[in-house]
Amino acid sequence: MFTGIIEGVGKLAAREDRGGDARFTFEVGSLPFDNVQLGESIAVNGVCLTVVEFDAAGFQADASNETLSLTTLGALPIGAALNLERAMRPSDRLGGHLVSGHVDGIGRVLSIHDDARAQRWRFAAPAALLKYIAKKGSICVDGVSLTVNEVDGEGFEVALIPHTVAHTRFAETNVSDAVNLEIDLVARYVERLLGERSGA
Repeated sequence: MFTGIIEGVGKLAAREDRGGDARFTFEVGSLPFDNVQLGESIAVNGVCLTVVEFDAAGFQADASNETLSLTTLGALPIGAALNLERAMRPSDRLGGHLVSGHVDGIGRVLSIHDDARAQRWRFAAPAALLKYIAKKGSICVDGVSLTVNEVDGEGFEVALIPHTVAHTRFAETNVSDAVNLEIDLVARYVERLLGERSGA
């Protein structure tokens, strides 16, 4: 599990095709990387990946075809900036919201506008996900926990404070860029429970 509070910005160093899926090499950049262990989970642009090799500068992780089809990882250029977060510990503060690292789909940046010192970002989202996105609810965009300001039939809007822009890959994200989206876990479980009830 993750919180959606980005701990560091890294970089995509390499991508290698392996038997139909891929192995990635990531530079950890500003991510605190002490005591890393084989098999631990790290969220990369919101995608939960397992460390299979590492050194002081970075780590390697495999991505299945399912992961490549549902996320932006396979299309990112070498050198692309990456939001990184290590898995939360039971003693950590939950500064964002509960994030699984299981991306639900791909959205796209529609517009970016200044709003005093902040910025308003509007994203398109697949219709199948929009029903789970609620005004003042939580959404995870490229691994960042954000609060939804507005939502309509086409997409949703959030506000990014200067700190968020400066300390995430949003500083290098542009209009029309693709982003990973994960809906709030609560919405997913509520739908499941209501479905079970109506079925009963």
